[in-house]
Amino acid sequence: MMRWGRAGAVAVVIVALVWMMLSRRRSDQLRKRFGSEYDHAIRTEGNARRAERELELRAKRVEALHIRPLGSEDAARFDASWRAVQARFVDEPKGAVTEADRLVGEVMAARGYPVGDFEQRVADISVDHPDVVMNYRAARDIAVSHSRGQATTEDLRQAMVHYRSLFRDLLGPGAAAPAPEPHVHATSEGRRQ
Repeated sequence: MMRWGRAGAVAVVIVALVWMMLSRRRSDQLRKRFGSEYDHAIRTEGNARRAERELELRAKRVEALHIRPLGSEDAARFDASWRAVQARFVDEPKGAVTEADRLVGEVMAARGYPVGDFEQRVADISVDHPDVVMNYRAARDIAVSHSRGQATTEDLRQAMVHYRSLFRDLLGPGAAAPAPEPHVHATSEGRRQ
């Protein structure tokens, strides 16, 4: 009887160790796949277990979406549109930021991402573009501030930089070289506009 008790205890310890190793490996794989989005999910969800479950659900959802790369003609058309939006920034920063947000949505739709609720878009993008999803959040936050009349021209420039980063990643490999950052001009009083 004592042997079975000891053997049972050893079996429990072995099962616990295997479970811990598998759990750690799962965490490491998710951390590697999602990068800083992994940490964001933990902050949002409140603990690693719920965050990891959420990230796995995102990955399964996106797998079912049939995301596709852009064809070269579409990529060239979107690239030309981006360059026009970015050039517009010099004369009309507010309109350019609004247009950049719309253009990112168009590229997402062309790739097969649903473009409904913003939080769902961010979750979907985080699966294949984890390195730039924080840029999307930051750009959107600035765009919301802009809609309330609370964004400076420098804030709008930052939004354009964030949108450009996501846009380039969405275009995929072989996209044209990034256009230079939009410039912020100083007025005659030396203030930034």
